[in-house]
Amino acid sequence: MTFAKPFRTLLLLVLLALPVLQAAVVHAVQPDEMLADPALEARARELSKHLRCLVCQNENIDDSNAALARDLRLLVRERLVAGDTDDEAVAYLVDRYGEFVLLQPTTRGWNWLLWAAGPILFVLALILAAVYLRGRSRAEASTEAGLSPEEEARLKRILDETSSS
Repeated sequence: MTFAKPFRTLLLLVLLALPVLQAAVVHAVQPDEMLADPALEARARELSKHLRCLVCQNENIDDSNAALARDLRLLVRERLVAGDTDDEAVAYLVDRYGEFVLLQPTTRGWNWLLWAAGPILFVLALILAAVYLRGRSRAEASTEAGLSPEEEARLKRILDETSSS
């Protein structure tokens, strides 16, 4: 078993490096952005996880180092300190930047079409596959039936004519 020893060694190295790798994942929130009230800071961090960085576009503002993400984090904290609820703070950002700022957009308006497109196309593909397979099985069944006696006689005449020519 020469394979087992290198595998165990590699597994041990990965397990030892795992805490170091987890510590490398650092949020972009700077100490000067953090609120003194731990409850408000926790709310701000939770909201930040669901808001898109408009520069990075596939990262939440809590993890982004972009200047605009910092501005959005500060804006969220300002709104919370001003007394806004979580929904009001998010609504303020959506009013200002549009639904694109949400990492998970709502299903209102035309967005429902985007949400439904995947399942609709999947069902359509299933229907088309069923129609295709059904037509194919009918075609195979009709060719398995063979030729009628009239068709066989006609085929024999044609073959006889071509062989005699």
